[in-house]
Amino acid sequence: MTVFQIRIHGRGGQGVVTAAEVLSVAAFLEGRHAQAFPSFGSERTGAPVVSFCRIDDVPIRVREPIVEPDAVLVQDASLLHQVDLFAGLRPDGYVLVNSGLDVEHLGLADLAARVLPGRLLTVPASELARTHAGRPVPNAALLGGFAAASGVVGLDAVAAAIRDQLPAHVAEGNVAAARAAFAHVAAEKKELADA
Repeated sequence: MTVFQIRIHGRGGQGVVTAAEVLSVAAFLEGRHAQAFPSFGSERTGAPVVSFCRIDDVPIRVREPIVEPDAVLVQDASLLHQVDLFAGLRPDGYVLVNSGLDVEHLGLADLAARVLPGRLLTVPASELARTHAGRPVPNAALLGGFAAASGVVGLDAVAAAIRDQLPAHVAEGNVAAARAAFAHVAAEKKELADA
């Protein structure tokens, strides 16, 4: 595997930074090298936040922001038409958007035409988090969906990383949300493949 680069967009308070950290721990638990770091503008709740994660089989020496991501995870769909979230996205890249709406209703038809079939997916991560963890924080659920979409990390590693990085009183609910998102995205991919 060559370095796989993930950019995560969301808003302050949604666990964007934690998502990158959990993802890097999941990769580490699978025996790979990883790094995670945030990029902040204003550090207030609700402000746009970006975090980055790199995963590789060899040590990672680069420390700069990711400008050509292999995957973009969008934790807040309200950012879709406010910020150029998909700048630099590789043609074979993955996009996972936290939304109960489909790609067409999100106004992403142009993006869908640019990426490979089955690489632009949605998952209702906030709703799954509310159902399973009691709070609509989408990060863990979105990582479960990412595991299903890309196969870059496994669901078991994501679950173990959630347990490692989150307090015990919220970890199991977030693991359940990640598992539900994994199942949702796997079903969505199968449906697209069968179409």
